[in-house]
Amino acid sequence: MSSSEIRSHRRTKIVATVGPGSDSEDMIGKLIGAGVNVFRLNFSHGAGSHHQKIADRIRRQARHQGKYVGILADLQGPKIRVASFADGGVRLFAGDSFLLSLDIDPEQGTSAGVGIEFEDLPNSVEVDDILLLDDGKLRLRVEAVAPRAIECTVLVGGRLSSRKGVNKLGGGIAAPALTDKDKTDIALMSGIKPDFVAVSFVASAADILEARQLLHAQGVNAAIIAKIERAEVVADDSLLNEIIDACESVMVARGDLGIEVGDAELIGIQKDLISRTRKRDRMVITATQMMESMISNSMPTRAEVFDVANAVLDGTDAVMLSAETAVGEYPVEVVRAMANAALGAERHPVARTSKFRADREFSSPHETVALATMYGANHFPGVRGIATHTETGGTPMLMSRLSSGLPIFALSRNAETLQKLALCRGVIPVFFDMTAFDPSDIEARTLEYLSDAGFVGKGDFIMMTMGSQVGLAGGTNSVRVLAVGQ
Repeated sequence: MSSSEIRSHRRTKIVATVGPGSDSEDMIGKLIGAGVNVFRLNFSHGAGSHHQKIADRIRRQARHQGKYVGILADLQGPKIRVASFADGGVRLFAGDSFLLSLDIDPEQGTSAGVGIEFEDLPNSVEVDDILLLDDGKLRLRVEAVAPRAIECTVLVGGRLSSRKGVNKLGGGIAAPALTDKDKTDIALMSGIKPDFVAVSFVASAADILEARQLLHAQGVNAAIIAKIERAEVVADDSLLNEIIDACESVMVARGDLGIEVGDAELIGIQKDLISRTRKRDRMVITATQMMESMISNSMPTRAEVFDVANAVLDGTDAVMLSAETAVGEYPVEVVRAMANAALGAERHPVARTSKFRADREFSSPHETVALATMYGANHFPGVRGIATHTETGGTPMLMSRLSSGLPIFALSRNAETLQKLALCRGVIPVFFDMTAFDPSDIEARTLEYLSDAGFVGKGDFIMMTMGSQVGLAGGTNSVRVLAVGQ
């Protein structure tokens, strides 16, 4: 990789969902080659044994290509759905009365009413609440609430099929984030060894802490991703900040969130979530329907390219593909299209401009070194990259919170650390065992390694950080400006 290629290196990471259209060994290899940084295993579908097989394929293909690729296990969370209809579905019309009831046979729904699977739903709604069915395609107004039934009037009709989802406009359905199924799936994680675990419908920091405890009990040290999907969460600044602080990353899960808050409000919420998460030193993923037309088309729409680009310009660490790669007809092409859209946005000066946090006090020596290094690198034209020796990935993650056009080479002997950094904006994970060298020789060996790998060339400058004690986690306390080949 030449210096010019480094300058055009894509900083925004791509998360791709694995499904029937992409779960073969050959296709996984092609997707890595096309630019996938993290693979998402969707636990809403498939058995744990199948996910383990897919994880094994991902690890093999990543090793084959000499790349560090992350694995994200996405828990299903509470799915509030209607039960089934006797004829598979019904058509509802505006003005119709419709009953949601715990007492209707779960297989015998009709145009008059259907069963519900969530027992606390009647306790979560009030008269005049608006219920959104099938991703908001149908709207019902609550007219009366009984202990086991909800009487509604259809406001926006359409066809309602079996087992479609139920949301409430404005949020507030009190379902626990971690279901029995989620806990069963967590018990399988030791065989999968994911780098990230996403918790759906997070309602509080306690949900994150519970998931972390359950994972640790299985010997799994995965980073926790909080999926922001509830309207009541984004409406409460204090609650939202607590959730962000409790996790390692946030996902702007635009599907259910958009249903609950409305699409008109969603763009402002997305921008705030990206900004807020970065300021609190956490990673952020922007997800859902980013290039949905490419499920069946080989080219994205201009609007989809703009959607990806806007998320990149706002500073998202990663953009995510769902059905586009899971079941779509063009999984490789959609990854390439997303990569091109991200690269195009990253060429804009806004994506490369550092916003120095002059109003912030640093909490530790390694944070001070990390942010000072980025600020210095961004203002010294001769610098072609930042090399940071890391045990846990904390320093390169902090560095990536400042916008830059420079690559951050995260040098570590720990594969788990490098796989987690695959999600981090602007970070290039590189295996390097600094404990194999005499401390006095580490600088020279680092430059030699980066040069031999084609990352830098003669005459380039590199800013390098490390700790005075080799191999100590959280010990980064020094920075040097080094010239390559001199």
